[in-house]
Amino acid sequence: MQYGAKGDGNADDTKAFERAWQGVCNDDGQRSTLTIPLGKTFLVGPVNFQGPCKSPVIHFQIRGMVIAPEDPNSWNGCETGVWLLFSNVNGLIMDGGGMINGRGRAWWTKSYLTYDIKNAFKCAVPPSALHFENCNGLRLSQLKHRDSPRNHIGLSRCNNASLSHLDILAPASSPNTDGIDISISTQIRIQHSVIKTGDDCIALSNGSSQIDITGIDCGPGHGISIGSLGMNGEYSTVEGVYVRKCNFSGTQNGARIKTWQGGSGYARDITFEQINLHKVYNPILIDQYYCPGKHNCPKGSSGVNISDISYKLFQGTSISRTALNFDCSSNVPCSGISLDRINITSAVNTQHTIAYCNNAYGTSSFTEPSATCLSH
Repeated sequence: MQYGAKGDGNADDTKAFERAWQGVCNDDGQRSTLTIPLGKTFLVGPVNFQGPCKSPVIHFQIRGMVIAPEDPNSWNGCETGVWLLFSNVNGLIMDGGGMINGRGRAWWTKSYLTYDIKNAFKCAVPPSALHFENCNGLRLSQLKHRDSPRNHIGLSRCNNASLSHLDILAPASSPNTDGIDISISTQIRIQHSVIKTGDDCIALSNGSSQIDITGIDCGPGHGISIGSLGMNGEYSTVEGVYVRKCNFSGTQNGARIKTWQGGSGYARDITFEQINLHKVYNPILIDQYYCPGKHNCPKGSSGVNISDISYKLFQGTSISRTALNFDCSSNVPCSGISLDRINITSAVNTQHTIAYCNNAYGTSSFTEPSATCLSH
């Protein structure tokens, strides 16, 4: 408010946020804090909160509500593809119990595509709500995230980050509204959060390593996904992922790994443990023929190598008959798959669950449905 913000939900407070950020980023104290006050609603357009900052710790405290412009045609500054972008800010703490509302409903239809003579199809791609680029030591917690036009939270080139106690919500029908997306980042902890969206609750893309995910309530949504990897022949890697004590309810997938034909690289050393399932369509899925829509799907002699994948202590129900689905490439088969104490029954009383294996090799013990196909 000291930088000219109105906080009435109607006046454009973008410039005030930019001025406040310059103030906090240029402060050379040991800890510099910017507070978005309780009881106020701030209408803000796209902003790039850019560092590096002088203080080793920047505390961005959101106690009130930050909302995006409701009309996509009123947006300016779409070139980053992000609404609230934090770049090159080390030691960033973001918390406060407030809300970030992307008001994405208008973006979820084709009607937002508006021709502009200077910028053909201005803002043609819905923006992500909140993205952190090259922000090491990030601590994000105690916030509500609502109705992002696209991904709610993204991290790229971030190391040693902690995300916890987040409440992420968008309608099940909203497209591409991932909860949390990680890429080219290492030593990331995601804990104790509720994610209900129209796409992946958490997606781990190329360059994700040493990722610890604990205590996530996921659903609706598309589950926790590794990938997709290897699109357009790319070399992609994910490794050192540990997912545990998570609940999936009414999701399209539970533990999913998805790769494109023709790519290369690897997904390895990945564990899913202590997973509860309630009416999940694909509880356990490896899909090396990933191709949404199944149109013009790539073919290739190469593929992303999937190995050392462990599933332990799964229990719950599956909507589909195929509760365990390992559809792997004939060129690069899946190896080192381990199933231990899996009990997935059908949500349909008259049906029994089954396992499907295609070019998939590994071991299983105390597994229902039986996965003897793994050893063939």
